[in-house]
Amino acid sequence: MKEEHLDYVVVPLGLAVMGAYHVWLFITILRSPSRTVIGINAQSRRQWVFSLMADPLKNGVLAVQTIRNNIMAATLLATTAITLSSLISVFVSSTSKSSSTASVLVYGNKTSLVSSIKYFSILLCFLVAFLCNVQSIRYYAHVSFLVTLPTSMGKRDSIEYVARNLDRGSIFWSLGLRAFYLSFPLFLWIFGPIPMFVCCCIMSFMLYFLDTTTSFTRHLHSHSIEEEVQAKENGSVSRSAENIFEDSQLFCPLLTGSIPIFID
Repeated sequence: MKEEHLDYVVVPLGLAVMGAYHVWLFITILRSPSRTVIGINAQSRRQWVFSLMADPLKNGVLAVQTIRNNIMAATLLATTAITLSSLISVFVSSTSKSSSTASVLVYGNKTSLVSSIKYFSILLCFLVAFLCNVQSIRYYAHVSFLVTLPTSMGKRDSIEYVARNLDRGSIFWSLGLRAFYLSFPLFLWIFGPIPMFVCCCIMSFMLYFLDTTTSFTRHLHSHSIEEEVQAKENGSVSRSAENIFEDSQLFCPLLTGSIPIFID
């Protein structure tokens, strides 16, 4: 087969492999999020927000520093994406003639058309990554204001709102990172359709092990959640018992002295 015919067959097949994997990942996140790293991280971030907003005056500095680190990571990816987009635009404009676009549209030059599609697809990936990371910075900056507001555990609506905005920022950050992943097989498409197809298969295989969790990880995560809930319940019970004992001392001074205990 000629290279042009391979482009029409192998390239859509490689994109279909990555698309099918991400459709499966999306369905798995919706149905059983504990099987994926994205779902477990979302649950951990929700617990983190609830634990920090229980005492924002004490944990406010830690929350702002953590969100600042995420903003710096998103800023780095956004800067990288827009820089690569500019370099690709300059390279395409310098190597192509001013009348190349007209010749492609009017005379149907297939070689120039395929080459333009290759560079445009890579440029589109980096632009999507830039926009997703910018949205991630927007949500993280908004959460940095909300997470330090004085609230209590009884106001679950406000805490849920903060956790939801933090999840949205993390989702946009993940989408921007996926756009970077997709740019690798599209970049190899310049060297031929077969390297692009092989890269799509290898990347889908690697992303499967990076996105899914093992039974040990799920057990460890669920066990840590149960321990945290039990610690909170025991702490509340012990505090209530201490309060009862202190109140009883106010009304019964005899409890403040020592009471002999006889054991048969």
